[in-house]
Amino acid sequence: MTADMNTSTASTASPERMPAIYLSHGAPPLADDPLWPSQLAAWSANLPKPKAILMVSAHWEEAPLALGATTTVPLVYDFWGFPQHYYEVTYRAPGAPALADSVRKMLHAPGLEVQDEPARGLDHGAYVPLVEMYPQADVPVLQVSMPTLEPSQLMAIGRRLAPLRDEGVLIIGSGFFTHNLRALSQDGKVHSVMSEFDDWGHQALAAADVDALLDFENKAPAGKLAHPRTEHFAPLFVTLGAAEAELGTQRSVIDGFWMGLAKRSVQVG
Repeated sequence: MTADMNTSTASTASPERMPAIYLSHGAPPLADDPLWPSQLAAWSANLPKPKAILMVSAHWEEAPLALGATTTVPLVYDFWGFPQHYYEVTYRAPGAPALADSVRKMLHAPGLEVQDEPARGLDHGAYVPLVEMYPQADVPVLQVSMPTLEPSQLMAIGRRLAPLRDEGVLIIGSGFFTHNLRALSQDGKVHSVMSEFDDWGHQALAAADVDALLDFENKAPAGKLAHPRTEHFAPLFVTLGAAEAELGTQRSVIDGFWMGLAKRSVQVG
């Protein structure tokens, strides 16, 4: 992490409290979409400049919870069959060692282990949206793994991380609001399962109905079809835990669909 964050307690100016966000991150071709990159860029432009970013991506599941690279932060091209130029994207974000130290302390608890994976870089769920939101790569980034997909446990992790927001850290859960690859549509046609789940999730978030969201596989219309596997919805619960006291402020910043999948992305706080 940058030196100014290490010494922020000695400053008379406190970092501005950051919101917590959940975004739908898209595949590598997101950069070629005519609309979505500008939506992400406009979103970050309307946020306070973060001191650091803590990223939880659908594409890193590892238990115990692992902390990624904190010095040189490489990229993980965790996808196959795409044109070569997608494997040539670079994003040289600074590491965030002080943030990693804070995360270790906050998550230290009986039954909750934390490990280091110093060679593990940013996967496409992390760097694809960050390239659009912070293209200068001038904000320190730490990615951590999801040690479980169980919603209530992820929300508990978010609660422990919530104080980071008062230190100027932007907590990002990166997934996809619906994620069934069989529903992908080159012509943009949206299956009713995707639209119905998106509408249900929008309403549940607006009502701050955490109980329904935690049980989305059973409470949502066709929840298990919208998410045959739940890793892309799971990061939402870290976001909700990190801003639990402010769920009434939740709003969708991005909505609509991309290749048939809901790209709803929300801000809390």
